[in-house]
Amino acid sequence: MTRILFVEDDPELAELISNFLRSFEFSVEVHSDGSRLIDTVRENPPELLLLDIMLPGKDGLTLCRELREFWPGPIVLLTSLNSDMNQILGFEIGATDYVVKTTPPSVLLARIRAHLRSAGTQPAQAGSPAAPQERSTLNFGKLQIDARNRTANYHGQPLGLSTGDFDLLWELASHAGDILSRDHLLKQLRGIEYDGLDRSIDVAVSRLRKKLDDDPNEPRKIKTIRHKGYLFATDVWWQE
Repeated sequence: MTRILFVEDDPELAELISNFLRSFEFSVEVHSDGSRLIDTVRENPPELLLLDIMLPGKDGLTLCRELREFWPGPIVLLTSLNSDMNQILGFEIGATDYVVKTTPPSVLLARIRAHLRSAGTQPAQAGSPAAPQERSTLNFGKLQIDARNRTANYHGQPLGLSTGDFDLLWELASHAGDILSRDHLLKQLRGIEYDGLDRSIDVAVSRLRKKLDDDPNEPRKIKTIRHKGYLFATDVWWQE
């Protein structure tokens, strides 16, 4: 059974969400604060962490930053504040998703399932056909990406990507030469549609470019195609 660690100090909300997720056969472990979160994740890592931002003691953003030092699993930040700055900061420090507490539980469920599929931890539904075998490695000159081990090396050095950034890199690289819209990327990586305002994909692409030594003013590796989306180039990786 897929295990979710849920940190939320509002007991009514914690009960509502955890019971809803349990009805879909998730194992949900609820904590009211983050005092033992780091030790708990080290000792018994969950498949996904649902983490409230406003917590007594250490806040969710601080905990997220500390977790990213050793744990690559999906972290979904849960908040009552629909703040652009908090959302951007959350993605910058490695959060996989940012969900407002007023989001319907069914939508939260869909996003959790999407992140588990991306992380390779969502079990197949009973009676569903087995998924076709997909490539587990991609090689572009000095860049090697391994989906099975969820690692990426550039010039022989690990890139140290967060879960969300690795998923974005894999999605772009596995469609090298194709233009992928923000809507496509958000649906694939976060299970939501692009609303015309969400900048999380742009922020994540900017992080990838920095790690890949791509010129932010004239990017050649992950190109911006105006009014269309992003394109992972196929011909530049062997020219370095």
